[in-house]
Amino acid sequence: MSKLEKYIKDNNQSFLVEPHEGHFDRFKAKMDNQAFSGRKIRLFPQILKVASIVVLIVISSLWTYEKLSNNNISEGISLSDVSPEYMEVEQFYAQKVSMTYTQMDRTNLFSDEEQKKIVMHELTEMDSIYKNLKKDLEINPDDERIINAMIEHYQLKLEIMSNILGQLQEINDNYKQTDHENNEI
Repeated sequence: MSKLEKYIKDNNQSFLVEPHEGHFDRFKAKMDNQAFSGRKIRLFPQILKVASIVVLIVISSLWTYEKLSNNNISEGISLSDVSPEYMEVEQFYAQKVSMTYTQMDRTNLFSDEEQKKIVMHELTEMDSIYKNLKKDLEINPDDERIINAMIEHYQLKLEIMSNILGQLQEINDNYKQTDHENNEI
């Protein structure tokens, strides 16, 4: 027999002593307190996990929504995204087109507002062609044919806008000349 077993057998009566009054109540209270504290400590990481999952879901939902909505509206990449040289070309033509738009909008060369709306609508239709070219460029950014088509589009649009302005100016000048001649008579 080992020393431990012998000690337990010899002191058996001392192990059978009842605990003091209220011991079990205090023990239960401590266990409840410890269990609650343990739950609190273990609960915080759970809350962090849930919060991080919620944040990830919200962010991914927003990203997905943005991508889906931008795919419908996506305008592709522009010439400036291809190279700095093309950026200069694009800025030059964009500035010229913008100035011509402003000139067309500010002048009173149109005979009526309906005529002006039709011309502006046609020019907007030309912009939709350019947007399609930008989408094509996004797919094939190194395709020189698309780049040249975009530059030619700017040139053509500028030429058309200049022609429209020239014709409207000519019509307006002829109208003023005939009006002036009629007033002299």
